[in-house]
Amino acid sequence: MSDAEIIPIGTGGRPGRGTGRDKPSAAARSLAKGAKPRAPRAPRAAAEPAEASTAGPADGPTAGPTDGPTDGPTAGPTPGTPRAGATTKDREPLDGIPAADWLAAIESGAREVFGPDWERRLAELLAFLRRRLEGEYLVDDFGFDRELTERLFLAMVRPLAEKWFRIEVRGIENIPAEGGALVVSNHSGTIPVDGLMTMVAVHDHAGRNLRPLGADLVFRLPVVAGLARRMGATLACQADAERMLNGGELVGVWPEGFKGIGKPFSERYKLQRFGRGGFVSAALRTGVPIVPLSVVGAEEIYPIVGNLTTLARLLNLPYLPITPFFPLLGPLGLVPLPSKWLMEFGEPIRTDTFGELEAEDPMLVFEVTDQVRETIQQTLFKLLRERSSVFG
Repeated sequence: MSDAEIIPIGTGGRPGRGTGRDKPSAAARSLAKGAKPRAPRAPRAAAEPAEASTAGPADGPTAGPTDGPTDGPTAGPTPGTPRAGATTKDREPLDGIPAADWLAAIESGAREVFGPDWERRLAELLAFLRRRLEGEYLVDDFGFDRELTERLFLAMVRPLAEKWFRIEVRGIENIPAEGGALVVSNHSGTIPVDGLMTMVAVHDHAGRNLRPLGADLVFRLPVVAGLARRMGATLACQADAERMLNGGELVGVWPEGFKGIGKPFSERYKLQRFGRGGFVSAALRTGVPIVPLSVVGAEEIYPIVGNLTTLARLLNLPYLPITPFFPLLGPLGLVPLPSKWLMEFGEPIRTDTFGELEAEDPMLVFEVTDQVRETIQQTLFKLLRERSSVFG
């Protein structure tokens, strides 16, 4: 018992622990085997900074930092000792990355963007940019830029058609491979997104460029007017329509106009009046076939639940829609809903069997107009029955 070490209860083996004081008491120090009390620290004057205390146990480690500031500067690393590591400021940005790794990364990214034949597509893109900068491109009499439309405009909206709306195209064989023809479609969607989607579908499945006839409002807007001309659109007038049809172009028309795209959601897929039959008169004069087109899915992208008619008149607009998300959510409300689209091109209606004078007969024009409208309406009902769900 005489050789046993006495440890105070609750101290964990360390004298003075658990007493609530910074330093062990004299009794606790006397119990610690071989403990050597530290020399009391000399009091320092209030006006003079205290010197660093070096007092400590003879066999213990060197004392830590002082309680107060020292007279000299803080001691730094010993001269000649290596630094811990280089910072980004000291290191070159490209240091340590071989050139082969950079080339491999660029090649991998190009293959991801352009596909396996990335070299050819990248060369085509660079050649396209060079021609645009040097002005080596063609524009027809209506302002249509074929190269810019196919490589830029249609490429930008194609992901929307394929991934977002998942458009299913039927009856594409009814579009003539060459020569003039008139595509007549129903109109819906609050904004004319269906026109852009039809252009993409015709180009990708029939290999032809659709030349849309637009309302005069389209060509009054500062930026939209120039883009519409570049994409092949022209004013919906009799003279321009006949010129393009006689030139062998594939022309698209939406006779419902603003009444079609601006109708409320409760009247979806109910065709409005087809104007006065001007498109039929143009087809009869030129003898081109009329291809009816029915589009299901555009009615649901921006469901119109209201119309700010007074504000629309002040802004000189045909309508100012209110949807479940616009203007409540602001710009976020302009994102279209991902409805499932079905497009069906009907059998062409021939007009070359009529004489040129018969195009002036209002009864014949009305009869053909009603035939086109009824064909589109019945096809819409059929597609609605076949569609499993709005977003299916």
